[in-house]
Amino acid sequence: MSSLAVARPMPKPGILDIAPYVPGKAGARGQKVHKLSANENPLGASPHAIAAYRKAADGLEFYPDGSAGELREAIATRYGLKADNIVCGAGSDEILQLLAHAYLAQGDEAVYSQYGFLVYPIAIASNGAKAVIAEESDLTTDVDRMLSCVSAKTRIVFLANPNNPTGTYIPVSEVRRLHAGLPKDCLLVLDAAYAEYVRRNDYEAGIELVSTFDNVVMTRTFSKIYGLAALRLGWVYCPAHIADVLNRIRGPFNVGSPALAAGAAAIADKAHVERAVAHNDQWLAWLTKELSALGLKVTPSVGNFILVHFPTDAAHAAAKADAFLTSRGIILRRMDSYGLPGALRLTIGSEEANRAVVASLTEFLK
Repeated sequence: MSSLAVARPMPKPGILDIAPYVPGKAGARGQKVHKLSANENPLGASPHAIAAYRKAADGLEFYPDGSAGELREAIATRYGLKADNIVCGAGSDEILQLLAHAYLAQGDEAVYSQYGFLVYPIAIASNGAKAVIAEESDLTTDVDRMLSCVSAKTRIVFLANPNNPTGTYIPVSEVRRLHAGLPKDCLLVLDAAYAEYVRRNDYEAGIELVSTFDNVVMTRTFSKIYGLAALRLGWVYCPAHIADVLNRIRGPFNVGSPALAAGAAAIADKAHVERAVAHNDQWLAWLTKELSALGLKVTPSVGNFILVHFPTDAAHAAAKADAFLTSRGIILRRMDSYGLPGALRLTIGSEEANRAVVASLTEFLK
């Protein structure tokens, strides 16, 4: 056998060190499944969005509007923003990747909290930068620890607020304190994917900060409360100079016409969003109460999911609970990849699904 290595294209340094993102699993074919692993909206998409999607099928031979003009105007109208300061992407995931691609290079650093979204380290490492992880306090972002991680090499700070998978948040006063402690050339990325679900008087998604400062952006998604996860649609509100940068490096047709049409219809349907929020408020409280009554620890959540902590004994551990629920067609999200092997994340589902979870866990914990 030759000692010479086989010549082939090799990725740049660091790429093969990245742990791939692992999505939540689905159920077995032929089995009725309650998929509660991906924080999807149990009410589905707005009927208006579905109708717009179907109508878009009449023009699939045409390229989409590369500027996403109609959708940006719809978003701007909904939130009172300038359309020119909005950039759309294939999910907020693409926006996060574009921001990292634009503002991180070899030797730079980026900070995120201990249990932050797993796309952050992927975006950081794929651009040659170093991920710096700030420890959390009681599964909540700790601003002092975040600031202690900031150095002269820090170019981006990612803040998921509310955070997935913990469901916790920090008030706007703490977000402002975090921003005030950052250098002016450091970009604060406010990932507000679950903002629509939050019902706290001290919470803000980030619009005011973006409107006031040159180094803050806010990312949002249509995958959660709008029920358009299959279409991969997201957006970012940012200062004009950052919008200019992102528009230079994104794909010219990075969002398809069906997604653009469905998104514009979805964001205009306030009644559907209100129904989704009301459903979540009711069943988030119910599940938290019922699971706590079973002796399980539940991290207080402001999102459309809860983090459930299981006993440490082998018979009732999270892995055993996950296998038990899966055998009954109830799919939750394992938290091993987040460093939380003792917990499962549960999406707020339909009434039937929520009751099935509690009934099955009651049986499991006997």
